[in-house]
Amino acid sequence: MTASKHTIDRFRLDGRVCVVTGALGLLGREHCRALAGAGARVVVADLDEKGCEAFAAALSDELKMSEETGPVALGFDVTDPDSVDDALERCLDATMTVHALVNNAAINDMVENPEANAELSKFENYPLELWRRSMEVNVTGTFLCSQRFGKVMADQGRGSIVNIGSTYGVSGPDQSLYKRPDGSQKFYKTPAYPTTKGAVIQFTRYLAAYWGQAGVRVNTLTPGGVENDQPDHFQSMYGKRTPLGRMADRTEMAGALIWLCSDASSYVTGANICVDGGWTAW
Repeated sequence: MTASKHTIDRFRLDGRVCVVTGALGLLGREHCRALAGAGARVVVADLDEKGCEAFAAALSDELKMSEETGPVALGFDVTDPDSVDDALERCLDATMTVHALVNNAAINDMVENPEANAELSKFENYPLELWRRSMEVNVTGTFLCSQRFGKVMADQGRGSIVNIGSTYGVSGPDQSLYKRPDGSQKFYKTPAYPTTKGAVIQFTRYLAAYWGQAGVRVNTLTPGGVENDQPDHFQSMYGKRTPLGRMADRTEMAGALIWLCSDASSYVTGANICVDGGWTAW
C-alpha cells in the first residue's frame, strides 16, 4: 500500500458509529449524509423521532445501505438529562458503542425567518425566555450529550466529539448586514446565539484538556454563513464581507467534519476549525 493510499484510507469511517444531534436541520442533514457517505453508521438524532425515522430511511435508500450498517433514528431532547440517558441506552442497544458525537443541535435566530421581529430582536427588548432557551439547547444540550455519550468513548479509550460553533462565537455580529436596501432594518442578530457559540468554543477547549489522556478528541467546527434562501441583498452584503465573496453551500462543511471524526485528524484536539470563506480572517 502506498503512503498516499494509506493517508486517504484514514479518512474512512467504516465500522464507526457517529451520533449527530439536530440531525433534521439545514446542516444536520448534510452532516449525516457526509458521515454515512464516508462509511459511518449514523445515529440521526433530533426531537422529532418520526422525522428522524423518515430521514434515516431516505438516507439509507440514497446510499444503498444495509439494515446492519444503515442509519439509526433516535428522538430525544438534548436539554433533558433523563431523555439523553434514555437515548444513550437505546443507541447502545442498537449499535453497541459510539465512536463520534456531533453536537449540532442549536437555536439560531435567523434573518430568513419570516417571523423575525425587529423590536424583539433588539438587545434592549430581547426576551429573557428566549435567552434562557438558547442557553439550554446550545450550551446545556452540548454539555449533557458530551457528558453521557462522551463517557462511553472515554471508557473505551477512543472517540471524537465535534461541537458545531459559529463565526459569531469568534467575532461580533455585523448588524449592518441586516439592513435592507432602503436603509430600514427588520432584524438584528440577537445576543443569545453569539454568546452561546462562544461558550461552546471554550467548552471544547475544556473538554479536550480534560479527556485528552482518555483518548477522546474534542474540536469545534465553525461554519460561516450558509446560503438558505436569504434575501438577495443580504447574500450580496455577506459576500462583500467575506474574502471568498459568497456564502457557503450547505455541503461545504463535509470535508472538515469527516476529517475531524476520522483517524486523519488523530493529533488534533482543542481546535476551532473555521470553514467560513475567510470571514474570521478580516
